[in-house]
Amino acid sequence: MRTRRPGESALLLLDVVDLLAREQVGYAVIGAMAASVHGVLRASMDADAVLSLTTQQLGPLQQRFRDAGFVTELRRGDLGDPIGAVLALSDEFSNRVDLLVGLRGLENEAFQRAIDVAFQGGALRVVCIEDFIAMKLFAGGPQDLADARYALAAGQSTVDRELLWRLTARYGRDAMAELQKLLNP
Repeated sequence: MRTRRPGESALLLLDVVDLLAREQVGYAVIGAMAASVHGVLRASMDADAVLSLTTQQLGPLQQRFRDAGFVTELRRGDLGDPIGAVLALSDEFSNRVDLLVGLRGLENEAFQRAIDVAFQGGALRVVCIEDFIAMKLFAGGPQDLADARYALAAGQSTVDRELLWRLTARYGRDAMAELQKLLNP
């Protein structure tokens, strides 16, 4: 593994991505790392990505990560949870990567829309700005809404508003109301 001390979750993510590539699993980075790509500088102690798998496919993947030396914890959401499952990965330094599966409202095309971002001599697939904003509006917490607002301001000239409306609609009425407020303050 690339990590040598605490505070290197982004490096741990590179190891995760290497294994996902070997297993041919699609992913897109979300959370604070995606926020920084989309113009929102925010610190985080972990890294997050969403996977193009079903919750049923997580068991074998969890075993692959264990075999590669990761500490793993698989948490499955209940029926009302907007996230089907989270595979939490960590190392001996408590660096952490959370892999989300079954995010309600996320369409499969999000993985094709993800953008390649150079990082530490490699590349990471990062969720596009429209998916990022829509997911943040769906999450709806104060930090999430601030992230969406700042990302929209930073990407104002490049955001496909029609796509943003369509994606946000997949997350429901509350997310749409937040988008309306964001676009028409």
